[in-house]
Amino acid sequence: MSKPIIDMTFENKDFSEQKLPSKEYDNCIFINCDFTNTDISVVSFLECRFDTCSFNKTLNKKTSFQEVIFYSCKMLGMNFSNCSDFLFQVEFDRCHMDYTSFYDFPLKNTLFNHCSLKEVDFTAANISGAILNECDLYGAIFDTTIAENADFRSAINYIIDPERNKIRKAKFNISGVLGLLSKYDLEIEL
Repeated sequence: MSKPIIDMTFENKDFSEQKLPSKEYDNCIFINCDFTNTDISVVSFLECRFDTCSFNKTLNKKTSFQEVIFYSCKMLGMNFSNCSDFLFQVEFDRCHMDYTSFYDFPLKNTLFNHCSLKEVDFTAANISGAILNECDLYGAIFDTTIAENADFRSAINYIIDPERNKIRKAKFNISGVLGLLSKYDLEIEL
């Protein structure tokens, strides 16, 4: 990798349809940037913030995200399974992440705050200790997912089979328990 880019702010930049050079971005801020169809493979983002950015159809093989915050970003169909899991640490706040994949990826203690996570694939992912605050999980896939100590108390529209997923000590509110029992086709009155 060449010389890192440090403490820079990128605002209203259109990176779409490009290949970002294999660089390290350290403590950088990206505001209203477009990464649609961008190849950010083998790029390292350390202590960066993405604010109101678009990541639709972004290629991210071996991309490194360490202490990165995504705020109000569109990340439709992004495949985080391709990212480097070495020191992976992210926070998602008010992001639109429908159809995103975290297949077999470690997301321990990740914060998802006010995010749309419809049809997201958490198959075989480790979301232990994750907080899914005010998130919509309609159609999200949980299959052999490790969700121990995860907090679903304010999440909505999830269906999680306790027999196929590890949910020990996970937190749910009483109305969310219905999402744990849906496969039994029960009639429950609250």
